[in-house]
Amino acid sequence: MTEAVQLDMQAILQRLPHRYPFLLIDRVLECRPGESIRALKNVTYNEPFFPGHFPGRPVMPGVMIIEALAQAAGILCFVTANVFPDHRTQFYFVGIDKARFRRPVVPGDQLLLTAQLERSLKGIWRFATRALVEDQEVAHADMMVAPGSQS
Repeated sequence: MTEAVQLDMQAILQRLPHRYPFLLIDRVLECRPGESIRALKNVTYNEPFFPGHFPGRPVMPGVMIIEALAQAAGILCFVTANVFPDHRTQFYFVGIDKARFRRPVVPGDQLLLTAQLERSLKGIWRFATRALVEDQEVAHADMMVAPGSQS
């Protein structure tokens, strides 16, 4: 069994290339390299997408929930590979299957983001992901991540 690690915001910034306003992970509760991750996203009223989605009834866009799940999977990739993102080393979100949304996510919700590594084959990592609010699933998807490099 792999030793679980926790990551605070400083460690997350080291493991993801994303920055405000696109960084969607606030804390990693548990990361088991090569296995799984559990991370948090605190959804606040001042998110940059809420003024337009939707005025008077803010709802987190589904694509942002999927991106938060992809970022959690990305952290798991970087931790598992024991590398840090830079201009030469990245992991890219390359595919999504079976995405479903169960209920709206609104300001004040805390998303629990999970990703389970299902397999790694020919450089493509496949994850089963779920987003929950108060133990209720709000979204899930199978996604693929692949390493990429640029000179």
